Amino acid sequence: MNFISLFIIPIFVVSVVLYGFLKRLDIYESFLKGAKEGLVMTFHIAPAIIAMVFATNLFLNSNFIDWFFQFLHPIFQILHIPIEIIPMALVRPISGTASLAILNNILMVYGPDSFVGRLASTLQGCTDTTIYVLALYFGSIKITKTGHALFAGLFADLIGILASFIIVSIFFG
Repeated sequence: MNFISLFIIPIFVVSVVLYGFLKRLDIYESFLKGAKEGLVMTFHIAPAIIAMVFATNLFLNSNFIDWFFQFLHPIFQILHIPIEIIPMALVRPISGTASLAILNNILMVYGPDSFVGRLASTLQGCTDTTIYVLALYFGSIKITKTGHALFAGLFADLIGILASFIIVSIFFG
């Protein structure tokens, strides 16, 4: 399989060039036009990404998560929810990379076959990076009224988080 994967991209590139040659297209000009459109799109998306990264760092450095844990720790103990999973549940709608880092840490400490490891893996698959998606895609096309989409996305994330707790508790609890 590794042998085949080494040749997929070169075969694809040669196929595209051959197709363009057979259709008598100006391949080089088409490539330059596509590259230019890609750069323009990058300049449209960049401000939204920068704003999202700034807001994420501001949130993570505000110590809100520490305060939130202290406030809700007794409730999580009563519900038998591992406190280790809560940072991932909070960060997942904001940053996929940060939640992957938390998932990696959970898997390194507790192992992938532990209850917490399975719960973290399921939570990673049941939720999305809602705020990142809204900032990137809506910001790139200048949509400013994101209230309903934000509510729907965060509600879907909440349902995904609850579903991951319930499913992992039923099958592995």
